[in-house]
Amino acid sequence: MKRILSTVAFLTLLAAAAWQQAASQPSLVRELAPGVFYREAERDKRIIANTGWVIFRDYALVIDASFPWGARAILPDIRKTTAKPVRFVFNTHDHGDHAFGSAEFVVAGAAVICSRECAEESLRKNPAGWARSADLRHEKLEHPQLSFQDRLVLDDGERRVELIRMGPGHTRGDAVAWLPRERILFTGDLCVNAPGDNVADADANPDNWVRALDAMADWPVVHLVPGHGGLGDATTLRGQRAYLAARIDGVRAGLARGASAEDMARSLDFSRHVPFGRDRARNEVSVKAIYARFAGK
Repeated sequence: MKRILSTVAFLTLLAAAAWQQAASQPSLVRELAPGVFYREAERDKRIIANTGWVIFRDYALVIDASFPWGARAILPDIRKTTAKPVRFVFNTHDHGDHAFGSAEFVVAGAAVICSRECAEESLRKNPAGWARSADLRHEKLEHPQLSFQDRLVLDDGERRVELIRMGPGHTRGDAVAWLPRERILFTGDLCVNAPGDNVADADANPDNWVRALDAMADWPVVHLVPGHGGLGDATTLRGQRAYLAARIDGVRAGLARGASAEDMARSLDFSRHVPFGRDRARNEVSVKAIYARFAGK
């Protein structure tokens, strides 16, 4: 009997320690408003983009599908917050870290939505990118099944989400999810709250990207969920805009005086744009990409 009691006591202590350890771990999921969730990235698990979901009366909408392994990690977190089915997954753009997990949500019963240009980019670009990755060899590429031109509104009387095309910017098909009642904005990679951004997509449009950031900065945003990095607000949009505009202006000035892309990449300093410009290597890559775009190369 003493041995049994000792074993029970030991297992109780072990369970308590495990619970305390789990409780001490910061949650990846945060409820920004009733029924509106944000799940931060896990870079050590190669889940590098943020994800969100919105609970409607009869279903859930997911924002950005992540990679396949990311989707498989995210779905259980969604099920902890609702028993309602995932009916739609909205991808802000076609890049793999935001869209390649779409098949996992389709298996779960969802339809994939994005802008018309995003759907075109997925069909045109993603098969080649998929084929280059050994990690995706045993996965399935799923293209968007529903697309919209400028805006698609989901509104069941209790919840309203506006899917709005803002591109071309980071890509041709960039679109955002805006919740006007809650004043929550999911931007995809049009806004990142971290060092660097990606202006190297062949269809990126830096000038229109600035215009998109200007437009969104005028919205009454309280919570901003960026494509990468921590939560922000309207000031994050303005910071991203200033960082992007500084690179555009720097490259245009360099072209006017005949500087090479390499000269500009070495000489231009964006470290005052915090946190966006703190990675010099990323800055150099983006300067060369903007130069190539403006020089027609």
